[in-house]
Amino acid sequence: MQFGSVPTVDVDALTSEDFLLDVREDDEWEAGHAEGALHIPMSEFVARYGELTEAAPADGKVHVLCRVGGRSAQVAQYLIQQGVDAVNVAGGMQAWEAAGRPVSDGKGGTGTIV
Repeated sequence: MQFGSVPTVDVDALTSEDFLLDVREDDEWEAGHAEGALHIPMSEFVARYGELTEAAPADGKVHVLCRVGGRSAQVAQYLIQQGVDAVNVAGGMQAWEAAGRPVSDGKGGTGTIV
């Protein structure tokens, strides 16, 4: 599946082993996120790119999430241009939540998607 020219994957295809990168802003992340995802806001992404290269699996795919898929598609496209195997997660965190995947507030409670 494609989002423009960016490879895209549905939430249903993700496993617990997949590396997730959440590019939403801090307030969105704090309200609710996928447990174990790396959080680097899109607004800080280029400056913090090294955090991704340190955390991402060397031979694995980076699954990029935002709220609905627009920002993550832009970041996935950037990553692909840098030679990273990246895909956009269709529907973002809204699709994640709708699929019944757990959403964490980071404090042991259930988060919400804003």
